[in-house]
Amino acid sequence: MGGSKNVYASVKAYSKRGKLLTKADFQTLAESRDLEELMTRIKNTVYADSVADVQKPYTSQSIESSLRSKLADIHYSIAKTSGNSGILDAYYMKFIISNLKLILKGKVLGKSQEEIETHVNLHAEELIKQRDIVIKALVSKDLEEAVASLNSVQFGEEIAKAAALYNEKKNVQIFDTYFDKILYQHLAGAMKNYSDKEATKLVSMDIDFYNILSVIRGKFWGLQEEQIQDLIIGTSPPARELLGRMMAVATVRDAFNELSSTKYKDLVPQVENELDAIAEFERAFEMAIYSSSLRSFTKMFSFATIVGITKLTSFEVRNLAAIAFAVEQKIPTEITMSKLILEEE
Repeated sequence: MGGSKNVYASVKAYSKRGKLLTKADFQTLAESRDLEELMTRIKNTVYADSVADVQKPYTSQSIESSLRSKLADIHYSIAKTSGNSGILDAYYMKFIISNLKLILKGKVLGKSQEEIETHVNLHAEELIKQRDIVIKALVSKDLEEAVASLNSVQFGEEIAKAAALYNEKKNVQIFDTYFDKILYQHLAGAMKNYSDKEATKLVSMDIDFYNILSVIRGKFWGLQEEQIQDLIIGTSPPARELLGRMMAVATVRDAFNELSSTKYKDLVPQVENELDAIAEFERAFEMAIYSSSLRSFTKMFSFATIVGITKLTSFEVRNLAAIAFAVEQKIPTEITMSKLILEEE
């Protein structure tokens, strides 16, 4: 990546970092009595423009869709300012992957095209002229046809594997994992071209997050070792060894215990229930990624700040979408706040 572009993008990243919402801002938003009040409060933040076109009657879905469009604009602009960055391009794929997940899971659940459409926002695809891939899957009559329509795209093979494993296990989360694999494979490939240690550390954490959770989930779903192996993406020899040990043990708890001598030992959950333990671990790991992204701003003009702001803005929009849903469903403020990804006191 060009030096001057890197400097300019880093300055922009610092500027965005200064405008991130605070915990107090989120608290104020979460205390809204209804969506109307929430919209008024969002309009007093940096997200005013992004919700300006949301029509009444407000729904959490329409608010989230507008926020996702704004996030796509932010990420597109960061990537453009930075010049040609494989890492940022890989992170941008998240928008497309997220839509394809929604569509395939919708097909599995027998939802109509109209029902699925309300959850799909194509703004990110429009920015990079990639609408066709998603539209083809959306208009397919069922899962089989949707998978066939994606056959020719670069990750068609992984999608076919996901559908085959879903047909065997009937667990819709399998699509999440395989689509995440596509994303993290791209990230791992892009990371090889970077020498910025802080940036690669952030990206490596994401890859570890994906790999470790895939092994744990694979155990929970009762997959065979070779099926779990197929979910894993290439990583360093020590990490590969750890994942191998996690795969070889008998239970989910034993797999977690393998982490107790690693840098992730503090994230290991203590609860007995496997489902709760997985959810707790996932949250703890995301908090660790969030904290690392905040720390990426210690060194000015490094590519890490650009990766950091990409991740922090994603967490921010996710928090806002969670608040919109909670306000709509009348979930108590303290429960909402406890679920957000924020700096801990």
